[in-house]
Formats: sequence, C-alpha cells, structure tokens
Amino acid sequence: MRALHAVILDFDGVIANSEGLHLRAYQDVLAGTGMSISDQAYFERYLGFDDVGVFRAVAADTGRTLADDALAGLIAAKGRRYEALASEGEILFPGAADFIRRAAGAVPLAIASGALTHEIEDVLRHTGLRDLLLAVVGADQTAQSKPAPDPYLEAFARIEAATGRRLDPRRTVAVEDSRWGLESARAAGLRTVAVTNTYAADALAPHAELVVSGLAALQLDDLDRLCES
Repeated sequence: MRALHAVILDFDGVIANSEGLHLRAYQDVLAGTGMSISDQAYFERYLGFDDVGVFRAVAADTGRTLADDALAGLIAAKGRRYEALASEGEILFPGAADFIRRAAGAVPLAIASGALTHEIEDVLRHTGLRDLLLAVVGADQTAQSKPAPDPYLEAFARIEAATGRRLDPRRTVAVEDSRWGLESARAAGLRTVAVTNTYAADALAPHAELVVSGLAALQLDDLDRLCES
C-alpha cells in the first residue's frame, strides 16, 4: 500500500510551459490601453493571480479602476490571444506527460490551476491526457483563486467524490511552481512539492517540503517518502 493517497498538479509552469505565453498575451492585449506588464513585474508580482486578479492588480498599480464590462473584454481578448499563441507549438514540459501516465496508474490525479478550465481542457485533450485526471479545477470554478486554498480544496473534494474514498490531505501532494501556489496548497492542508521550471530552487525551498527540477525528475517513491514523514 502506498503512503501517497493522491496527487494534485498545478498546470501552468508544472505541466505546461505556458507562463511565457500568458505574459505575452497580457502584454499584447494591454498594448494601447495605457497599462502594461514588464517581464520582471509579471514574475515578481502578477504570476500568482488568475486573469481577473492580474487585470485588476495592473489597473490598481496604474491608479485605475476597471468597470466590469471593460474587465470582461480584456479577459476575453487575452484568452483569444493565449489560444492563438498556444496553438503555434508544443506546450508541455519534457517528461510531464510521462509522469502523468505513470502516476495515474498508481494514484488518483487532479489539476488545480489559476488558468481557465477550457484552456486546460483543450491542452489535455490535444495531448491525450484528459482521461487520466479525475478532476480539472480552473480559476473559473472557485470563488477565490490562489493563494487562497479554494482550488486545492475543490480538487481534493472532487477526487474523494470520484473515488468514493476518504482521503488524508497529509497524504495528498500538491505540485507547484510558485510560492503563491504553494501557499494555496499548504492552506488546504496538503503536502507540497515545488518544481524549478519558473523560479529557482532557493526561492521555492522555504515554501515547499521537496524541490525538484521538474516532473521528469519526480518519482512516486519520493512522494511516498514525503507522505510517510
């Protein structure tokens, strides 16, 4: 019997090499609006937000307030631009699909992400991975996004519902690429693993119980040992 009960994965920055695509989409949509996001500001301040949070934070940082219709227009335009960029090439990190296939044969898997559900679902279907996941929780499915615990709490609840089993959150591992996501997972009571696809190990280590270079380097035995500790 494995000590590990389940794995919940972030999407952008863990499975999909898409943080740069999101940044480019934000920058393209904001061009000409009087608002902008620099590369440095995105990774230091905005990456942990969903689309609503990013646009509201950028507006606030420039002394503006976005009306609901303006915010909705920016989100829709950003979604279209992101999908256009994503369709231009391979989006998964090396080894991510292999990890998901291996892990799905051993424990229940789900996704808890700040991306929109349809963006995640499109990639998973295109890569043949969707049926391996019991739940996909996007930013549009919870009242609050990361760093609030809502996405992980919802994903955990859906795994329990799908399996018909009571699971132990301390034997459920969240895999994240940012401190905001790790804060969300910890607040939900889960064990935490960080991958260094987006931030360096020394920036993530204070927030995670285990740091690895990516899903290609992560073994289920590592997660068993973490859950046994």
